[in-house]
Amino acid sequence: MSLSTLLADARLCPSRRAFLAGTGAFIAWANMPRHAFAGTRDPRFVAVILRGAMDGLAVVPPVGDPDYRSLRGDVALGLNGADILPLDGVFALNDAMPRLHDRFQRKEAIFVHAAATAYRDRSHFDGQDVLESGMGGPRASSTGWLNRVAAALPKGEAVRPATGLAVGPTVPLILRGDAPTLTWSPPEFKAAGSDTMMRLASLYGELDPAMAKVLAAGVETDRLAGSQALDKGGGGVPAAFRALADGAGKLLAEPDGPRVAALSYDGWDTHANEGADAGRLANLLGALDGALDGLATSMGPAWSDTVVAVMTEFGRTAHANGNEGTDHGTATTAFLVGGAVKGGRVIADWPGLKIADLYEERDLKPTTDLRAVLKGVLRDHLGLSERVLSADVFPDSLGVRPIAGLVA
Repeated sequence: MSLSTLLADARLCPSRRAFLAGTGAFIAWANMPRHAFAGTRDPRFVAVILRGAMDGLAVVPPVGDPDYRSLRGDVALGLNGADILPLDGVFALNDAMPRLHDRFQRKEAIFVHAAATAYRDRSHFDGQDVLESGMGGPRASSTGWLNRVAAALPKGEAVRPATGLAVGPTVPLILRGDAPTLTWSPPEFKAAGSDTMMRLASLYGELDPAMAKVLAAGVETDRLAGSQALDKGGGGVPAAFRALADGAGKLLAEPDGPRVAALSYDGWDTHANEGADAGRLANLLGALDGALDGLATSMGPAWSDTVVAVMTEFGRTAHANGNEGTDHGTATTAFLVGGAVKGGRVIADWPGLKIADLYEERDLKPTTDLRAVLKGVLRDHLGLSERVLSADVFPDSLGVRPIAGLVA
């Protein structure tokens, strides 16, 4: 989008939205409702979407299931104790995520296995639509469940400059809707120098005072997010993943910053050469491990009242394919991470891995509705009622009861 287009859009609707491009950030501001949380708490909630369908059996392998190794064959993890970090007597964590394992041991992480949305087909497009809309099927809503969460937060005296934070150049479906949203993404090009910024500020101060205010707001947002320090520097996927998380954490940590946010990471579609032990998937997991650690570090004390939900549109086949990869499946693993998580547990109504136990004799069978997990967190962490969760946030979920005891 060009600067002239952004300027024109800002002039068309100055009271509702102003845009800034040029410092590596894209920011959308809107009129903010007054929200507060119960008591003296100031909780944060972050949704992390792993786009492409993550292989839950390779991330949290059920090494204690007697059918696991024969099912996965040469790509099974945990042979001779390698490639895994123990969680309990049945499940382990891929050893590409040692920092997340440390948080699990500190009771700051929960793994929910055999989890899925209400979607049962295997289209990325439709699966992500259901994951983000929170509906029972694809293309059922143009708004996202996290935006509906933001709109439903209890009203009070605290005024936030942004109800929701979308980390990336555009607002994903999960945060689209009536509740206002701030978007931020780290720069992928050399940032404008301070002299250039001062000249632009002076120019707009004389010609367009409204745009001058937008420019100042954008520079401040970049400063708070630390985007000048987030140069990828050739670090590849790990640096790119962490850059988004670091910036988001700094904005969420601000006393007057957003309190709900969404991040997404691409690349989890592992049809060939999955490499759960030392290849592509292991590299992605290592990058995610660093990103979650970066989010916690950049949030500082606010991390203690934060829940991060990590999810993907569906899982992958229980059997590996002929290309040492996995194809589109059904159930997978979700994570809850954060200082507010009542962790140190794996939650699983484990269906088993015998052929007769698989979904359509090919996929891990879903036994936990992801909406039950999210409802439990949103009720007990953000204070939303079960009525609001079933009627407004997840409208097709009246029969899905929240899982209790997920947050401290």
